[in-house]
Amino acid sequence: MRALVIHESLTGNTRTAARTIVSEMAAEGWEASECSSRQVDLRALQQADVVVVGTWVDGLILFGQRPGGAGKLAKLPLLGNKPTYVFVTYAVDPGKTLDKLTAEITERCGDVRGGMVIKRHKLHDGAVEFARRVIDASAGDIEASAAEHTAVVDLAAGDSAVVDA
Repeated sequence: MRALVIHESLTGNTRTAARTIVSEMAAEGWEASECSSRQVDLRALQQADVVVVGTWVDGLILFGQRPGGAGKLAKLPLLGNKPTYVFVTYAVDPGKTLDKLTAEITERCGDVRGGMVIKRHKLHDGAVEFARRVIDASAGDIEASAAEHTAVVDLAAGDSAVVDA
């Protein structure tokens, strides 16, 4: 599997989480890379089976929270309806930032399958857990996709057998 992790980071926390996610995926045999939302690796995006988008929580401490760098996220290239997972890093209270990020990424044609909030002081553990969830969910998506397809077997020999999974 190939994954691209796109991050919008102000202080480096979200970038650190993104790099941890990439490391976890690579440890599981994935081809994973990360890039900033300011300079999206278009080739990696095109080749990715899964896209992950992460940002930080912006706004007041107890209300008005929103995805950090929303202007940059709104300018992301279209994600091609690829399976997409989102995360936000936060210090005090994420509010409804994850829901707002999900809506923004859906507008960019990401097929958002799930998301997670990651507390700043638990950054490493949260990023590892999120990566595990993405890996597990993606494995389930592959199995479900394979089960939905119909295969035509041995057409070259002139005999065809339709196999419904």
